[in-house]
Amino acid sequence: MSEKIKDVGFLMCVCTGKCPGFTKMDIWDFINRVRIELPVEYGFIHPQLCEEDGDRFLDEFLRPGRKYMIAGCAPNMQYKLFRDAFEKAGLTIKKDLIPLDIREMTTEEAVTLVEKKLEEEKEKKYE
Repeated sequence: MSEKIKDVGFLMCVCTGKCPGFTKMDIWDFINRVRIELPVEYGFIHPQLCEEDGDRFLDEFLRPGRKYMIAGCAPNMQYKLFRDAFEKAGLTIKKDLIPLDIREMTTEEAVTLVEKKLEEEKEKKYE
């Protein structure tokens, strides 16, 4: 997967870094592999996007014209937690958020999932 998919930003939420769901994963290796090896505009970690500082961060960060892949908890929770922030930024949550549940995965499993979802986005973009 070498062709860059424009305007997909990658965020990883680690739920304070103490969530037992991330014990199988080396989060630093994971984020570095995503941002260096995969076709995303950038990749970074936030400690807890569902907290007040996460809300402030999303208010400053989200912008129309970009898709956001957030790896962390269950997609249904992400849709609920981030709906207001996406709407406030002029984004459509079901269209502009690509939520991934990476809990209980190894580093390799999580990288493979991100790669698969990016490939799906690429196919959608060129349909």
